[in-house]
Amino acid sequence: MEIRGVDPRDVEWERDHGRYRVYFRDRAAGASEEYEVLGERDVEEVLAWAAARAAEHGWTYTVYLVVADDRGSPGLVRLSGAVGDPFA
Repeated sequence: MEIRGVDPRDVEWERDHGRYRVYFRDRAAGASEEYEVLGERDVEEVLAWAAARAAEHGWTYTVYLVVADDRGSPGLVRLSGAVGDPFA
């Protein structure tokens, strides 16, 4: 891990709450469930919910932040959980 100081003035916008997507995968069944978390939720709350639900069912999960690129096209940034395609 590399860490460096930053100038907080280099960003043009920020939000207090994000839109999150959570993908749960049941590898044994080859199935998945996808959710978008609505409302003003902190990432810690989303991560705790995802981890608890996955543990309850024996699934893997990935939590994403929904963002837009320069053209406004939606995309996902992984925040936690499985990397890549768990079915590969």
